[in-house]
Amino acid sequence: MSNIVLGVTGSIAAYKAADLASQLTKLGHEVHCVLTRAATEFVTPLTLQVLSRQPVLASLEDEKNSWKPGHIELADNADLFLVAPLSADTLGNFARGLAPDPLSSIYLALPRSTPVLLAPAMNGKMWAHPATARNLATVKEDGCHIVDPAEGDLACGYEGVGRLADVNDILSAATSLLAS
Repeated sequence: MSNIVLGVTGSIAAYKAADLASQLTKLGHEVHCVLTRAATEFVTPLTLQVLSRQPVLASLEDEKNSWKPGHIELADNADLFLVAPLSADTLGNFARGLAPDPLSSIYLALPRSTPVLLAPAMNGKMWAHPATARNLATVKEDGCHIVDPAEGDLACGYEGVGRLADVNDILSAATSLLAS
């Protein structure tokens, strides 16, 4: 099947990445999880390593297994780059071309032909902010595909748009991109 890089960023919705990694693996895909430092506050690398059956990259210091930097190797071999959940912080890094962590470094190193699927999850006020809209427009112009966040109760106590899209909706979008 396909080689998928699954990025996980700092959002309470990071726990849903475990289900996503598990389901993608069960479908026969090779899933390589990459966590931001903030994501490790919500889900452990070990959890995703067991579910994906692959080593997890959480810092540039984890790239000591080969002469080739791990983030470059992952970018070179990816059939799909999927980030779920995508935080406002990482969205900003992608839009501005910043690479402070392995996930953003992989994003910048991807071949232009590799599809990128982003599933944002954040507080509704953050989602509605003009800076987020600008960053979203920039990554869309760069060719990224977006699975819009869902509406409902948010972890912060508010209600509105900002919840991570349903895992099945993300899986469907990923499957469609891989088929095209």
